Amino acid sequence: MRAAVLGANDGIVSTAGLVVGVAGATDDRGALLTAGLAGLLAGSMSMAAGEYVSVSTQRDSEKAALAAEKRELREQPDAELDELTDLLADRGLARDTAREAAIQLTERDALRAHARVELGIDPDQLANPWHAAGASFLAFTVGALLPLLAIVLPPSADRLWVTVLSVLAALTFTGWWSARLGDAPAGRAMARNVGGGALAMGVTYAAGSLLGAAGV
Repeated sequence: MRAAVLGANDGIVSTAGLVVGVAGATDDRGALLTAGLAGLLAGSMSMAAGEYVSVSTQRDSEKAALAAEKRELREQPDAELDELTDLLADRGLARDTAREAAIQLTERDALRAHARVELGIDPDQLANPWHAAGASFLAFTVGALLPLLAIVLPPSADRLWVTVLSVLAALTFTGWWSARLGDAPAGRAMARNVGGGALAMGVTYAAGSLLGAAGV
């Protein structure tokens, strides 16, 4: 959920900055729609591809670690039992209790025990790159739709302030929600979100206005 909120937030800010920048140079609805759609598609695909590569790398690392652990359990079971005992003792168990727990865990499922205690990996819940990519694509797209619709649907005279107010309201909400999910102070998170979004739109609008005035 937190990743989805942050992905939507990225979609809002990046697309808002793009369309507001173009709006600074022209009020042509076709140009704004083209720019917004291009930003939405490019951003969502970039987010999905980046997440896929990142999570695939993580999954490959986890698989390699599990394979190495499986080999060590096969080749040196006694040393691995001692290692598991040490790890459990480091977590606060008495030495004798840690030894007994290590024996029982090893007898039940040695690989699973070492994966969870030593590596911090659940073999049944390895990261899925396709799920991560799909979630990032969807979250970014949902966020990007707001500034895109806000810039093309209203009349020409109203579209800029409608977009700015809509984006700032959405960033206030995503800042509050992300803070709530992380049990962090909401005011600070909302201020950061709104401030960053306002700065992005201000900079791109100024750049677009200068380029438009220069006839670029």
